[in-house]
Amino acid sequence: MDGSVELRELRQRLPDIAGAVLASTDGMLIASEMGGDKDGVDAETVAALSAASLGLGQRFAATVHHGQMREAVIQADGGCIVTYAAGRGGLLTVLGCPHANLARLHMEARRVAARLGHLVDGPPPTPTLRPSAPAYGRQPLTTRKPMATIVSDQTI
Repeated sequence: MDGSVELRELRQRLPDIAGAVLASTDGMLIASEMGGDKDGVDAETVAALSAASLGLGQRFAATVHHGQMREAVIQADGGCIVTYAAGRGGLLTVLGCPHANLARLHMEARRVAARLGHLVDGPPPTPTLRPSAPAYGRQPLTTRKPMATIVSDQTI
């Protein structure tokens, strides 16, 4: 599924969302779905600010020894801004209206962020199997030679 489709479906399920942006962790816009009163908001600016928010959140979490940052919530007079990690290389930022149900927004957006993370990161690498021992019929790289023994004619 396409990132734009995921964002559009998220906005359809949650009418309290004014916009959603999928960005890379370095702030590049991947997909966006802005609408309603957020038509004038630049999605590329939101993507860049999302990456800055991630960097600040990671630094804050590391400073207080709370591990890896998963999401950041900003409550403002005009609504909320929530940024979620979407895999290793992506960020989902959701712009909520002032009356948005934050619990429902989290429930839906976390699932979408997980799916988008798979999209951004791509499929996991397939492990390659290597034989641990040489195949039958092949000569080993080295052969082991017995240690020399010391023979002494003297008895003590």
